[in-house]
Amino acid sequence: MTIDVEIHEFLLKHLQAVQYNDLETYRATSAEDLAVYEWWLTPHRIDGLPFHEFMITADALRHSQKTAESHVGEHTIRSRFDLANLRIQRYGNSAIASYTLLISTSLPDGEHVEAHNESRVMVKLDGIWKVVHVHKSPCWNAPHVAN
Repeated sequence: MTIDVEIHEFLLKHLQAVQYNDLETYRATSAEDLAVYEWWLTPHRIDGLPFHEFMITADALRHSQKTAESHVGEHTIRSRFDLANLRIQRYGNSAIASYTLLISTSLPDGEHVEAHNESRVMVKLDGIWKVVHVHKSPCWNAPHVAN
């Protein structure tokens, strides 16, 4: 299966905007009526951009740089993301990307990796790709699955 380069590059641009607290790019790559399920924040759907604008702005205030770095004492905290098992399904002016988001962070006590599954739905509106829906879920076995 080949990756749709146009959608892949757009998706990376959108996710980097989130990681780097780049509110301008986040707004440019998200629809005004964006709908998001973020399981670790609330069990409810979050509609529109204001919630995420607040989160990005608040996080940016804690970090002085537009990079994936910050500092704790002498330690430089670095982070990166990877998309494991990326699948892009494109249907004309609509596309769905599903993947496991891996966020690796270098902390004073060592490296940590967090993971969760995501699906992002993108639609080309007036010739511009926009994320219109995001659904995130945890990466652990369901309660009925034996360990």
